Amino acid sequence: MTREFEGPDIDHPDPDDRLVLDPGCVRCPELVDSRTRISWGNGPRDASVAVVGEAPGAGDPDAEAWQGGNHTGCAYTSRHSGRRIRRLMAEVGYSDDCFYTNAVKCHPEGDRDPTDGELANCRGHLAAELEAVDPAVVVTTGKHATATLLAFEGIELDGFLDRVCDPVDCPTLGVTCLPILHPSYQEVWLSRLDLSEERYRERITAHLP
Repeated sequence: MTREFEGPDIDHPDPDDRLVLDPGCVRCPELVDSRTRISWGNGPRDASVAVVGEAPGAGDPDAEAWQGGNHTGCAYTSRHSGRRIRRLMAEVGYSDDCFYTNAVKCHPEGDRDPTDGELANCRGHLAAELEAVDPAVVVTTGKHATATLLAFEGIELDGFLDRVCDPVDCPTLGVTCLPILHPSYQEVWLSRLDLSEERYRERITAHLP
């Protein structure tokens, strides 16, 4: 279960800061039907680190600010996951040096996992974002984000937890992939990996530029 956001709050990104690549994208008909808005990457265009999530969740249109990418059009702007991952990156020293995006830019109905076809359809957008930002490290949060990044290298993901905090060189993209836990399930998996939050942050920091 996701805990309520704790700790100092994080500034919400400016919607004008979105890196909009294809404002009317219709590559995935089911996602076109289920989305409210396309959720684009946001953050400094010269960021050293890019954070890639899975896909925007349903979000909460009645929230004061953190409504989620499906409503804001900005990746990682949900009340829970968005603020949590942004706080984590701030804690490891990258509050102003991080670009946030998703492997799939549109909300899958019912918060289902994106299909392999949807991930493949959106991979071109992700490649364009990474080319524009040119980060040194791409932090992938969760299984699907990690799998889609490794697909650029022809690497199949077999056992996500074995990859957590274990960097992978991605020469095709010119980046290092650093898989970490999805913020919504961090506490559950940290306990199963026998990692404290402090040790987890230390392992992440060790592989950042």
